[in-house]
Amino acid sequence: MPELPEVEVVRQSLDKKIRRKTVKKIIVRNRNLRIKLPKNFASIMKNQKIIKIDRFSKYIILHLSGGKFCLFHLGMSGTIHILLKKKKNFITNSSFYNTPILPKKHNHIEIIFKDIKVIYNDPRRFGFFQILDNSFLLKKRLSHFGPEPFQSKFNLNYISSFFKKKQKNIKNFLLDQNFVSGIGNIYASEILFFCKINPIKEVHLLQKKELKKIIINSRRVLVNAIKKGGSTIRDFKNTSGKKGNFQKDFKVYDREGLRCKRKSCEGIILKKVITNRSTFFCNYCQKN
Repeated sequence: MPELPEVEVVRQSLDKKIRRKTVKKIIVRNRNLRIKLPKNFASIMKNQKIIKIDRFSKYIILHLSGGKFCLFHLGMSGTIHILLKKKKNFITNSSFYNTPILPKKHNHIEIIFKDIKVIYNDPRRFGFFQILDNSFLLKKRLSHFGPEPFQSKFNLNYISSFFKKKQKNIKNFLLDQNFVSGIGNIYASEILFFCKINPIKEVHLLQKKELKKIIINSRRVLVNAIKKGGSTIRDFKNTSGKKGNFQKDFKVYDREGLRCKRKSCEGIILKKVITNRSTFFCNYCQKN
């Protein structure tokens, strides 16, 4: 699943390509996404200018000229492909997740502008698009999520209060979108490595200095991943010609059995399944 950095790369790609452009036509090939697409989706979107493109957590928000919002989520396997009408672009993927070229199947929605079109592809159909009529409904739709690591609310008082008397391990909390929004499995392992915290450590045992490290390193890892264009197992460029290279910086993720990259550490990277998710950590510098 694309995580916050990959979704931010999609947002940046869309911002460069479609901001201030007007939707000319919508083609809906399949309404049966995770949330069924409304029958009037095409008529609502038609003739709307894309005023602004925001992101919260793993959601992208299109601000429409009529005052409505189009919120969408890529789900497990969704990708956004951008095709130029006057130029054949072989690399269409707006991020670095899954295939770099537009697949022939599972192209569920096309948003067509004068000189460009945006295609939503999703083999598993766990993604969705929603229309929200105003900013109040948009805020309400996202109100159950915790703050992003970048927000000022994600601070020591917030974390201390949230963790009080709780016994769940820190890895699961980093993946809990009600606690903090946008951190996925890859980046949770990387964050805990920089914090020198064992992923199975229960949160009520964390000291104040460790909580501070979680705040600092959550921001550090995500900012670095965004700068590197996100992570991908395959090495290909997005529509802007940039590569997703953060996977080259992995300290622990997908490095089972290899030596720890931290200087002076002689540890080995272990893999442990926590709540059905693969977790990677150093058996020496993250032993506590």
